[in-house]
Amino acid sequence: MLSPTLDSLRIFLHILAAGVWVGGQFVLAGVVPGLRKIGPEATKAAANGFAKVAWPAFIVAFATGIWNLLAQDLDSTSEFNATLGIKLVLVVVAGFSAFQHSRSENRAVKALTGALGAVVGIVIMFLGVLLAGG
Repeated sequence: MLSPTLDSLRIFLHILAAGVWVGGQFVLAGVVPGLRKIGPEATKAAANGFAKVAWPAFIVAFATGIWNLLAQDLDSTSEFNATLGIKLVLVVVAGFSAFQHSRSENRAVKALTGALGAVVGIVIMFLGVLLAGG
């Protein structure tokens, strides 16, 4: 068996946190229609429960992302830097979208910010794979 390293722990935590953040959005999207049939309190309870897990995951993903940057060689290419820049902008968009989604009472705003956050989350994960050399 290969021996774990600090690098493997860092990458594992980053992927786990990103998976909880993005994957959880899709799980919740699949569950919400059924919860709406039960009542608005069921949907609200599920969203609040998800937030208790999702926001810490977002923070862990952000922190390990910074850790990932600090662990990189300084000889990155302009393509790497451009991809990283796009990813960082999209992380801000995802966080802002999720924040707006959680605060809004307007159904259209909730739908738009929820969809935007989920799509952007997928793109962020793909850009992470590119940055990792995949």
